[in-house]
Formats: sequence, C-alpha cells, structure tokens
Amino acid sequence: MTSEERRECFVYVTLPGSPDFVTAGRFELSGDSRGRFVYGTSYLARPDAVPLDPVELTLREGTFETRGLKGVFGAIRDASPDFWGRRVIEKHSGFPRLGEMDYLLLSPDDRAGALGFGTGKTPPAPLRRFNRTLDLEKLQTVADAILAESPHPASPSDLARVEDLLLVGTSMGGARPKAVVEDEEGLWIAKFNHPEDRWNQARVEHAMLELARRCGIRSALSRVVTVGGRHVLLVKRFDRKLSDTGYERALMISGLTLLGAEEVSTDRRNWSYVVLAENLRKVSANPRADAAELFRRMCFNALISNTDDHPRNHALIAFDRQWQLSPAYDLNPAPLVSIERRDLAMECGDYGRFANRLNLLSQCRRFLLDPEEAKKILEETEAVVRHFWYDTARACGVTDGDCRQIEGAFAYPGFRRKVGEEE
Repeated sequence: MTSEERRECFVYVTLPGSPDFVTAGRFELSGDSRGRFVYGTSYLARPDAVPLDPVELTLREGTFETRGLKGVFGAIRDASPDFWGRRVIEKHSGFPRLGEMDYLLLSPDDRAGALGFGTGKTPPAPLRRFNRTLDLEKLQTVADAILAESPHPASPSDLARVEDLLLVGTSMGGARPKAVVEDEEGLWIAKFNHPEDRWNQARVEHAMLELARRCGIRSALSRVVTVGGRHVLLVKRFDRKLSDTGYERALMISGLTLLGAEEVSTDRRNWSYVVLAENLRKVSANPRADAAELFRRMCFNALISNTDDHPRNHALIAFDRQWQLSPAYDLNPAPLVSIERRDLAMECGDYGRFANRLNLLSQCRRFLLDPEEAKKILEETEAVVRHFWYDTARACGVTDGDCRQIEGAFAYPGFRRKVGEEE
C-alpha cells in the first residue's frame, strides 16, 4: 500500500445492556501509517453512546488522528487478532502476510471486547456460532497441525477444519493455541497444551489462577478438561455476560493502550506498573480499589516469577459507563531464570523491573497506598504463595514431577535481598 492509498472500515459497538451492534464511526488507515477515526453524527446523538476508549477516543465531534501503532488506535489494536489469531487467519486466507485492515476485517466478530468491524455502514446480522466443549478434540487436532506448520489446506475438508478454528475466536490475547467454546454457563477460552511444553501448562495455569484468588486477587474463573487424553484449560470469558437476549459485551482496552505504548520490546521503557496505576486511577470508577488490586497483582507476579506480565496481559473493562480493572489472567510461573535476580516485564519501582521487596515497595504511594498498607499486602501475598503454592498446584491436578519442575519460580531466595546487597 503506497502513501496515497487509503483503506477504511466502519467500527461497530454493542452498547450497555444490548447484544446487538450499532455503528459507532469510521476508521481510515493510510499507506503512510496514519490512522483517522471519526464518530458518526447519529452515534453521538444517542443518549446511550459510550466512548470506545475513555482516554484516546473520547466522545466528541471531529477527526481523531494517530501515527502511533502503525496508524491503529489502541482500542482498535486491542480488538485485532493476537499472534495465534493471525496465524489462523493467514492459514485460512492462503497469504503469509496481510495488512492491519485485513486482520481486522477477516477476524470473527467474537473478538475481545465490544467492537466489530465491517465494510458496510449498517452492521451485518450476527452469524456467530460456537463450538461446544465436546468439539475440543477436533479443534485441538487443527491447532496441532497449524503449530506443526503443515502446508496450507488443499482439500475442502482441510479447509473446513481451519474454517472451524477461525470461527471460534482468534482475538483473545497471547500466542498459545486457543479457541472459544460454549457450554450452559456461557463462553470459555479453550487454551491447548503445546506438544513441546515442559510441564502440563493447562493445569499449572489453572493452579496459578486459583492461587491468585487465594491471595485475594480477582482472577478469571477456570477449569481443566480432558480431551483425547490431553488436558485443555478453559478460562471463563469475563468480557461477556449471558442474558435472556444473548451475550452482552464489555468494552475492553489493554494496559498497553492505557499506557499509550507500543508492543515491541524496543518500547519497553514505557512499560510501567507505576504509570499504569496512575493512568488507571484517571478512568477507574473505583480508583483506590483498582490501584491496590494492581499493586497486589504486581507483587503476586514477582512472587511466582511471572515474567510474561506485559501490558497486554492487563486490561480494563466496562459493561456500562464504569471502567474497572478486569479479572487477572495469563498467570504463569517461569522458573528457568536466574536464582539471584528476577525481573518483571514492566518497571515496578525505583530500580526498574527488578522484582525484589525493596523495589516493589518503593513507589507504593503512587498506588494510593501508604508504606504500611503496601508492606501488609506484600507480606500477606508472600505468605500465601510461599506456604500454599504446592498444595494448590496438587489440588489442581499438577503432578509432583511438574511441581518439582516449577518450584524454583516461587518466592526465590533473591526476593528478600535489597538492591546492591551482597550475599
């Protein structure tokens, strides 16, 4: 696409209390990576209109412009497919590389959050269907084939299998194989184990979500099912609410969007729990509670050595006009790192990303906590992790052998050491 070429699409949104899309505005992307968005006049006139992003795309007339993120606004980027979703879309399309507009338009409408995209001014009628959990074995087989980099589908039956995977959700964050399935309780993200996993990832992640809840953290509900002799993690979708008329959707923006940051590692200097807490306080309906919750999650991630706590693994949601921190998700220990020092993905205090006690407490006031409150949260979380991680893991079906594989992740010896302190 040259600098003169432009592509555009309409942006749809479901409003509070309704499962149906309405047209919110128009998004335009130029070949020189300049993005423009304008709300529709009829949308702005609605008494129930809500902003797509409470910071970057507030409700007002006029054109919003950006050159960041290759011209894609943060809230729109959050609704675009993740790494895994892009692989599925590329496999289905037959093209190895597509443009950002292609990924938006080729994704199913069941992406994360409440946005949708299309080329018509009027939202299309929903064509969404969900796979029952009983179909997980078929979906897992398709996911394995994509992971193995098998050739693009040649036969109609192969194409149909990839179509199945494409239609069950590709925009829920992360690089692991996944799909969206439905049961009588609602929608779940099914996360498949990778054939090269060193431990049972499904059971370990389920255990970490349970351990987080034991620490007083609001974490996503989850369970593990057995499919064809393999385990699959089901995580309840917290951006959907089942009602008598269908699924209501929550608006959703990632921590990355709230930080105004890029996803590339070269922009890591802008990844910060401290700044995220301050930005969160500006839009949260309950800033004190959400800031304290984020602090507790930061401490938990340090204590389990979750080094994948990047800004896209934090989010805000709103089922109405009230934004709040979403339940915690994607919590995984990473024991294969230095015993002496652990770093989080985001800066957490005066000493950057260093995940030790002194650093975690150093900026507690910016989380609206006084030092004694912060110290109490940290000590409570540490005590639960140190004393109950093993029992929680075993109760969630993690084998003793897998527990030995991951035990180095929990409350590592260097956690208590002050920055610069010798052995």
